Amino acid sequence: MRICEETLDNFSISYPLDRLAPLERILFLDIETTGFTAKSSYLYLIGCAYCRAGKWQTIQWMAENYDQEAEILKAFFQFARPYRCLIHFNGNNFDLPFITQKCAQLSLPWNFDDFEGIDLYRRIAPYRYFLKLANCKQKTLEQFLGINRKDVFSGSELIGLYQEYIKNPSEYLENAILLHNADDLKGMLELLPILVYYDLFNQPVRARKVQANYYKDVHGSRRRELVIHLKLDTPLPRPVSANANQCFFRGEENEGTLKIPILEEELKFFYSNYQDYYYLPAEDVALHKSVADFVEKAYRIPASAANCYTRKESCYLPQWDYVFSPFFKRDYKSRDLFFELTDELKKDREAFSRYASHILSMIASSY
Repeated sequence: MRICEETLDNFSISYPLDRLAPLERILFLDIETTGFTAKSSYLYLIGCAYCRAGKWQTIQWMAENYDQEAEILKAFFQFARPYRCLIHFNGNNFDLPFITQKCAQLSLPWNFDDFEGIDLYRRIAPYRYFLKLANCKQKTLEQFLGINRKDVFSGSELIGLYQEYIKNPSEYLENAILLHNADDLKGMLELLPILVYYDLFNQPVRARKVQANYYKDVHGSRRRELVIHLKLDTPLPRPVSANANQCFFRGEENEGTLKIPILEEELKFFYSNYQDYYYLPAEDVALHKSVADFVEKAYRIPASAANCYTRKESCYLPQWDYVFSPFFKRDYKSRDLFFELTDELKKDREAFSRYASHILSMIASSY
């Protein structure tokens, strides 16, 4: 078994990794295999990255022949014993199941039951289209962040190199195999800032400033919009912009801006307890029975869910879930929801922070 260790001098991570777990408990993991299934292929390399005494280091265990699988697995699990948080890239789908199946196949006692895991791929994949990525491969994400790696081989090409290494060991082949895995490990460390986009949609955001502006739409009509300026705790590694349902977001470094259309029209508030109301067709209004009993029977009918409403002319903001109440609609069957932009709400910075998170989630889910 070949063991390779390296200290990453002058290496720092711009993402606050201690949000996930204490640094001394975090272990990055990446493996190399000759195929996709543990039963029909071999595990020949396990690589890890970890922080010790304030410095990032890597360690790799490489099997010099097919019979050393159990040896590198034993070395890995003994090393990993003090750690509790595993970070990997698509490890939930590949690395962890492969190692677990390989341990069972070799009658080895180890598993990942005592570990918590963070899959970088799974955290970013839902936002692939928001980030305008062709795919979510590790190298694609590295290119998105401007990360350059020395390794030139793909994972599938590496299989051929290892098979050649088994037949004719050489320093060149060994270095090429170790370099690919080392670059995957370093790439994961350098990829951590991309988690800021995950945090953007999964952590509360803070509204720094809120204002209402006028603008002209594509038809030249004068419209109003709400502008929410956001303060981001961690800077975005790259500027992003996106829009959906007439809402717009742009983020750069520690600043974000949301623009949401303000509706100025008459909407309807529907009462859920319509059995307690009468509907007055001539006036197009619903009145509670305690009041409507004084209206002649010829001018009233029992209210239904569709006509039990109050009409109100005001300024409204859209919402795509029942975030704020009371909520208003254009008609009973409409799926579009709105809430009133009241004078009280205009002073509520916390409410606008919640609303900003809601709009961001809507935009992200639209891609």
